Amino acid sequence: MPDSKPTAPSRRSDTTRAAILEAARERFATDGYERATIRAIAKDAHIDPSMVMRYYGNKEGLFAAAVAIDLRLPDLRALPRDRAGHALVTHFLDRWEENEVLTALLRAGATNQAGAERMQGIFRDQLLPVARQVCPDPEQAPARAGLVSTQVLGLALTRYVLRFPPAVALTREEIVAWLAPTLQRYLTAPHP
Repeated sequence: MPDSKPTAPSRRSDTTRAAILEAARERFATDGYERATIRAIAKDAHIDPSMVMRYYGNKEGLFAAAVAIDLRLPDLRALPRDRAGHALVTHFLDRWEENEVLTALLRAGATNQAGAERMQGIFRDQLLPVARQVCPDPEQAPARAGLVSTQVLGLALTRYVLRFPPAVALTREEIVAWLAPTLQRYLTAPHP
């Protein structure tokens, strides 16, 4: 008599979790944190709302799991120092355009304290170390990373969330040409 595979329930569990997270990401991106509901997310995932609660506890737990993201920022030490701004702009454009999680996080961060804290943590934990790689004065790295954040988040808000026509109409090449020198200055110029 063949043994049944003990991993079958685990696979179902993984499939259910993946369906919930995919539905949650789409719902948070579309509706924002406040308007997204467990019931709507469960409906989108074709499961009972109790399953969402079983796996993630509550809306905050689901949101935290749905927006956990690694920005996969480039190692700026591997590039010529004068290419840091260009590398970050192109990298962030790639990330925003391929991943709705960032859009969901930005939407939620603009309207919800938990979302704002999640976004702050991601940028603090991931962008700050990258800024330290090229800053001429490491003690100024937090301010410099903050300034870089103003540009990339401002672009994302106007282009991908609010969809301002002039921001949407810009080509990637135009965005890089405009923003790369600004990010470069924020990262490597002498402190004013």
